[in-house]
Formats: sequence, C-alpha cells, structure tokens
Amino acid sequence: MSKKVVLLFSGQGAQAVGMGQELASASSGARHLLEQADDVLGFSLTKVMFEGPMEELTRTSRCQPALYAHGLACLAALKEMLPDLQITAAAGLSLGEFTAHAAAGTFGFADGLKLVARRGLFMEEACEATHGSMIAMLGGEEAAVRQLAADCDVDMANFNTPGQIVLSGSKENIVKTAALAKERGLRGKELPVAGAYHSRLMISAQEKLRAELAGVALSVPAFPVVCNLEAQPVADAAGIRRTLELQVTGSVRWAQSMEYLLAEGHDCFLELGPGGQLAGMLGRIRKGVEVHSVSDPASLEKAVAALAS
Repeated sequence: MSKKVVLLFSGQGAQAVGMGQELASASSGARHLLEQADDVLGFSLTKVMFEGPMEELTRTSRCQPALYAHGLACLAALKEMLPDLQITAAAGLSLGEFTAHAAAGTFGFADGLKLVARRGLFMEEACEATHGSMIAMLGGEEAAVRQLAADCDVDMANFNTPGQIVLSGSKENIVKTAALAKERGLRGKELPVAGAYHSRLMISAQEKLRAELAGVALSVPAFPVVCNLEAQPVADAAGIRRTLELQVTGSVRWAQSMEYLLAEGHDCFLELGPGGQLAGMLGRIRKGVEVHSVSDPASLEKAVAALAS
C-alpha cells in the first residue's frame, strides 16, 4: 500500500514547452485527458503545450488551461501506476486551486477546464486593459513589506514562503515600490509578468468569473482542498464559489496554506506540474519535509518508487 499524500498543483509561471508530451506517449490515462482537453476547448491546446512557442504558451489564456490539463494528466498517469493511492488533501497555487478541486471531484474535468479557460481569458483581458506589474520582496519582515505596500499603494499578492512576498499593482507604483524598497534596505525583484495578478487591477476578471462560477454545479470535495484566500479547506458550494472568485484579486496565502497542512499532521506531498517550484517553496517553509515532483515519465517513476516503499 502506498503512502498517504497531499497533492499540490502548479500555478502560472511553471509552464514549459513540451509539457505533457512524453506523459501522453507513456500513459493512456494522460493521453485521454489531453485529447479531451482539445475537444472541449475547440482548438489544439496540446499543440501549444508540446510545441509552443513559449510566447504563445505563456499567454494567460493558454497557460492556465495548459497547467490545469497537465496537472490532471500527471494524476491520471500516477493512478495507473498506483491504483491504491491514498489522497488525504490537496492545494494549488492560484490557478492550481482549480486543478485541486477537479482532482477532488468538486467539478468534472471538462467543466473545470472551461472555467479555467474563461478565467485565463478574463485575466488576459484585464492585463491588456491596465498597465500592471509585480515585484517579489526577498528577505524582508512582513510588517516592513506591508508598510511598503501601503506607502506605494500596491497590493499584497502572494505570501510564497517566509521571506518571499510578492506585491502587485500599477507599473508606475511598482517602479516606485522598487525605489523605495532600496531606500529602506529591502531587496526587491520586479517580475516578468503580463500584468498585476492578485491585485485590484484584476477586478474586471473577478466580476466576469463570478458569473461563470454561478453556472457550474459543484459537489462536496472527496478530500479537503485548502483555499488560497483563507489558507484552510472550504467544502460547501457557496464557500468554494466565493473563495475561487475572490482569489482573483485577493492574496495567495501559500506559505500559510502549507503551514496549515503541516500542522494537521500531513507529512508527504506530491507536486503535479512542471518546474518543481512548489517542492522548492515547501522546502523553505519546512526543511526536510518529504515532497516529490511529477511532470514526466521519469519523475513519475521516481515518485512511484518512493511512495510505494
């Protein structure tokens, strides 16, 4: 019998050209899901995933459904190899929260894919209508970063790890943030993003997503799904709709979400998605915690061997 695991699903920024291609060749379950994604969307998402170019894959309207489909394809391949896999909880970084809910059966693959594709389109439109950016603050105390955000009129977008908080807002205010941070002895790194995600500049996307969420039937998740907004599980349909909607402009409390899961006694985590970024962040939140990353057949075999031991 395999270990009990918490599933973690990647967010925007983890995408890579070629994602899912080897997995589709090696796993019939993964291949079926990816073919279904093309049918549901009415265009070849897999062509963008497998062949790129990176500029196209990085578009918010392409990147979000690609990561959703890839994460669930990884899970399908994993279940083929470990049919007795015991999943005790799940979480996903921003977009990945939708993937986590699909894994838990809150909504079906196709319904979730349509939701994510619309979310990505709405956020892309919001980026084009505004002039936003984001900056990662590295190593500063939270109180000092909060004060900096208030003084520069930007929003607290991501609490990724202790010592890594991302701020989001207008390009003008992010430039101001970078300059003021330097004056105050804080280290900031502006991020190469298309807009100000998880900030008030995404309000138009949030409002459009609310209408989409209202039309989707939701089931009680088969296992707890920790929401980004509150860093704790939410299980009722109204709560799931509310937190998925407000997450668009709200803070991603990833560090707090992982701390919640660790405090609940979960000790084995499985990242499903490219890049290994979530495993790296978890290692900074809790040194030595068991975490495996799955993105292709080689990493899948390695994770299965570890989980089955």
